[in-house]
Amino acid sequence: MHKKATPVVKDLVLLGGGHAHLAVLRHFAMQPIDGLRLTVIARDVHIPYSGMLPGYIAGHYDYDKCHIDLAPLCRYANARLYHSEVTAINLDEKLIHVQDRPPINYDLCSVNIGSTPSVQNVDGVSEHALIAKPIDLFLVQWNELLERIVNHQGVFDIAVIGGGAGGVELVLAVHHRLTRLIKQKKLNQVTLKCSLITRDASILINHNEGVRKHSVKELTSKNIRTYTDYNVSAINERAVLSDKHMNIAADAVIYVTHASAPEWPSRAGMSVDEEGFICVNPQLQSVSHAEIFAAGDIASLPEKKPKSGVYAVRQGKILAQNLYLAATKKKLQSYKAQKNSLSLIGTGSKKVIASYGQWSAKGYWLWRVKKFIDQRFVEKYNQLPAIKESQLAVDQDLIDKKTLADLSTLAMRCGGCGAKVGSTVLARVMQRLPYTSRDDVLVGRDSADDSAIITVPTGKALVQSVDYFRAFIDDPYLFGAIAANHALGDVFAMGAEAQSVLAIATVPYGREKIIEQTLYEVLAGANKTLEPTGAALIGGHSAEGAELAFGLTVNGLVSPDMALHKYGLQIGDALVLTKPLGTGTLFAADMRYRAKGRWIDNALQTMMQSNQHAVPLLHRYQVRACTDITGFGLLGHLLEMTKASQVNAEITLDALPILSGARETVAQGIVSSLHPQNLRLNRAICNNDEAVKRPDYSLLFDPQTAGGLLFGVSQIQASGCVAELHELGYRCAAVIGVVTALNESEAPIRIL
Repeated sequence: MHKKATPVVKDLVLLGGGHAHLAVLRHFAMQPIDGLRLTVIARDVHIPYSGMLPGYIAGHYDYDKCHIDLAPLCRYANARLYHSEVTAINLDEKLIHVQDRPPINYDLCSVNIGSTPSVQNVDGVSEHALIAKPIDLFLVQWNELLERIVNHQGVFDIAVIGGGAGGVELVLAVHHRLTRLIKQKKLNQVTLKCSLITRDASILINHNEGVRKHSVKELTSKNIRTYTDYNVSAINERAVLSDKHMNIAADAVIYVTHASAPEWPSRAGMSVDEEGFICVNPQLQSVSHAEIFAAGDIASLPEKKPKSGVYAVRQGKILAQNLYLAATKKKLQSYKAQKNSLSLIGTGSKKVIASYGQWSAKGYWLWRVKKFIDQRFVEKYNQLPAIKESQLAVDQDLIDKKTLADLSTLAMRCGGCGAKVGSTVLARVMQRLPYTSRDDVLVGRDSADDSAIITVPTGKALVQSVDYFRAFIDDPYLFGAIAANHALGDVFAMGAEAQSVLAIATVPYGREKIIEQTLYEVLAGANKTLEPTGAALIGGHSAEGAELAFGLTVNGLVSPDMALHKYGLQIGDALVLTKPLGTGTLFAADMRYRAKGRWIDNALQTMMQSNQHAVPLLHRYQVRACTDITGFGLLGHLLEMTKASQVNAEITLDALPILSGARETVAQGIVSSLHPQNLRLNRAICNNDEAVKRPDYSLLFDPQTAGGLLFGVSQIQASGCVAELHELGYRCAAVIGVVTALNESEAPIRIL
C-alpha cells in the first residue's frame, strides 16, 4: 500500500465493483497518479464473478473461489471503499448521493454497476421469484431454497424464466445440484421437476444452431421441460401464470430475463437510451457529460452488443487507460468490441457447450478450459503482486493554475495556530451539521465565545474522558462514527449518560474544497453516533496535518451512588463480555491485504454498536464493577479490575466471543503493533505455560477499538442478564469467566 502524504488534487469516484472497475483498480495500483484520490462506492464487498455463478450453484466451487474480495483490492490501489449504494447524482454540483452517509464529491466518475433482470409487466416477481441479479441477494435466497428442499415432501417444481445463456446454464446447474442433494441426503420423499421458460421462439436465440441443438439435448436428457413462445404475466407461490397459455406449476421460480437499468442516471439528466442505459461514445465516455464514464451492462455503446460480462472484462483495460488519460488531460483511446466472443455454457455436470460465431462444440475438455479461464480471472484480483513504493509528488498533469497556487504554499505550511483549518471552511462545515441543544449547555458552538459553558445538575457528578487516534480506515465518515463511539465507551463503562463533547480533528493537507469535505464527513460521522445519545457537540479544534486523526473529549453525568468502577468485583461473580474480540488482528491483516472484505465489514458493524443501551440493564442487575475493552486488550483491562477489587479471576478461553476471521489472521501470525506490549502482561497468567499453547491465546492481548463492556454480575442473575443483552442487540454477549478469591501466592488470572 503506497500511502498518501501527497495532497489530494482530484477525486475519481468509481460507482460499483463490476468487472471493468476491477481492471481500473489494478491499473491505478500499478500506475498511481499522486494527487488523484480514488473512491469506490459498492453495494457488495465480495464481488461475484458471473462466469462462475453456475459452477457455484452446481456445487463445483465454494464461495471464496468464485468471488473477488474488493476490500484488499481497494487498499492495494490506495482507494477508499464506501460500502453503500448510489441513490442519485447531482451533475451540476458533481455530488454523488448514497444511502446513510453524506454526499461524495467527484471530478471524474465512472459507472460499472451492472444491471438487473427486467421485471416490468410481470406481477409477483419481487414477492415470489428468486431474481438472478444482484447475485449476492440471489445467493441468500438460493441457500434458503436448499433448506426448503430438505424439508419438502412430494414433488418440488422449479421454473427458470429466461431462455438465454444465463437461463440455460442456471437451470442445468440447479438440476445438477438438487439431484445430488436429494441423493446425498437420501431425500426419498422429494421428486424434483425442472422447467425452462422463454418468450422467444427458441432458446439461445443469440447463438448458432449447433449450440441450440447441444443445449436441447442436454435439457432433454435431464427431463427438463422447455416452454417456448410463453408470455409470463404473473407469478404466485405455486405457479407461473400466463394470459395466453396454461399455467406452469412452480414451488420456486428463478428469474433470468433481459437486463434493466436503474432509474437514477436518467433522473440525473444523463443521456440514456430507450431502456435507461447510459449512452457512451467509443471512449466509454458519457455523450452528455464528459466527466462521466461507464462500462459493462450499464453502458449503451454506439455498436450494440448483448449484456455480457465478456464485454465488460474487455472494456476494463480501455476504461482504466481513459480514466488515467482524462485525469491528466490527454487524448482518450477508443474501445472496439470484438466481433465474436467465446461463450462457454456449463451443463451442471463437468461438461461445457462452447459457442463462437458459427462454431460450436461440447465436451468435458471444455470444462477444463472454462475452469482455467475463470479461475485465472479471479486469482488475478485476489492474489495481488507486490508494488514498489511510489515517490510522493503531485502529478503535474492534474494541476490547473488555481490548484498550483493553492499547493505552492504547502511546503511552507505553518505550525502553531497557523496550522488551524481556516475560519471560513470551519464555519461552512459547522453550518452543515445539525445542532443539539440542551438546558445544561449554557454556551455551545452556536455562540461566538471562545469556550463552552456547561452546568452539572444537582445530584449529578461530572464524568470526563478523552480519546484521540489516527484513522485506521480510508472512510472519514465511518472513521468519525467509530472514533466517537470509542470515545463514548469510557463514559458508558462508568454507568454515566453522555452530556456533551469537544472534538479535535487533524485533516490532511490539500485543496480547500477537499479539506472542507473531509472535515465535514468525519464530523458528520461523529454526529451520527452522538445523536442517539443526546450529547451535544459544543466545540473543538481542527488543524491540518500529514494524516487524518480524530478524537473527542466527552463529558458525562452520573449520580455518584450509581457510578460503576473497576473495583467492586465480588468472589463468585460471573464475568460477562458484551462484544466479540479481534479488531486489532483483523485491521492489521487488512493493512497487509490478508483480511477478507466480509470480515472487515462485520468488524466495522460491531465497532459501530454503542455500549449505551447496556447501561440501564447493568444498573437494573446491580452490576458492581465494569470497564470497556479497548487498547490494552481483554487481559489488560481485566487485570486492572482484579487489582482494584483485590480478587483473582478465571477465564474460559473457549467461551470468548471472537469476530469472524480473527482466528484465521492470528493463526497466520498477524497481530496489531500494540500486541507485543500487551503480551508482556502474560506474567499475570498463573498457568501461562499451558495457556500459550491454546489457539485463541493471542486474542487475550488483542487491542480493541470501540470494544464491548466487561463486567461482573452475580452467578444467579448471569444467564438472565446475557439473555437480555442478546435481546438488546448484543448477540455475541457471553459469560466468559468467574471471579475467584485472591491468592497472593500466584498470578491473578487463570486460563481454563
